[in-house]
Amino acid sequence: MNSKLFLIIILSFLVLSCSKEYAVYEPIKKESPYILYKEGLDAFERNDYFFASKKFSQAELNFDNIELAAKSAIMSSFSLYGINFYDEAKDNLSRYLKTYPSDKHVIYANYLLAVIYFEQISDEKKDLQPLLDANKQIDFFLETYPQSDYAFDLSFKKDLIINQLAAKELFVAKYYISVQKWIPAINRLKRIVNEYDKTIFIEEALHRLVEIHYHIGLKEEAGKYANILGYNYNSSEWYKQSYKILNKDYKIQNLKVENIETKQQKSLIQKIIKMIK
Repeated sequence: MNSKLFLIIILSFLVLSCSKEYAVYEPIKKESPYILYKEGLDAFERNDYFFASKKFSQAELNFDNIELAAKSAIMSSFSLYGINFYDEAKDNLSRYLKTYPSDKHVIYANYLLAVIYFEQISDEKKDLQPLLDANKQIDFFLETYPQSDYAFDLSFKKDLIINQLAAKELFVAKYYISVQKWIPAINRLKRIVNEYDKTIFIEEALHRLVEIHYHIGLKEEAGKYANILGYNYNSSEWYKQSYKILNKDYKIQNLKVENIETKQQKSLIQKIIKMIK
């Protein structure tokens, strides 16, 4: 009797088990990377950079072709740059450079990275670190790809950075002058003379050195810097002011100085903007 009852229970369990419905596994369909890329490109062309970046990133993950995946990564990075998502764009570019080190767009990726660092620079009264970071990134590019099409633009940006570094030193030097801390002021001004002598701030730096040294009684040192200023910039207002300090009765002779015409900065900036569009 017990054996029959046991058999009935087993049979009932098997019947119930067979009657259960099981979900059939269906793999997620892979999205077409070409459609995703096209959607990203359409969004990019209508300046919807956030959506474009998302679609390019999805296309990258779905492409089997490594070149097309790399191109998608670059487009995603540029889209993030287009909406000033600088940190996200930098992270994306750094990942791209590690993932696709042999890709043909590597030079452009390094250029875009340098531009992003450059555009994060503030004025000379703000934090110095963005200036140093941008300078380092641009130096890397110019040393690695000196003959590239982007080298001219970054060389120009490098000059602007050097000028801003000099402006920073002059700003700090003037602060020290205002609180009569002569030694740190002199050190800052000497740094401009020694490291940033090709910037527009060299003349004022030399004049301030004349001014400070004369004020603290080091007239010989003041004269030395006045001579440097006079020899190199004898038609400038800073030259005139320095000699007024040394000799109240000094009359400046009208010296003929060859006028070397240079391109105006505004027109140069406009040309560069057209070049990188």
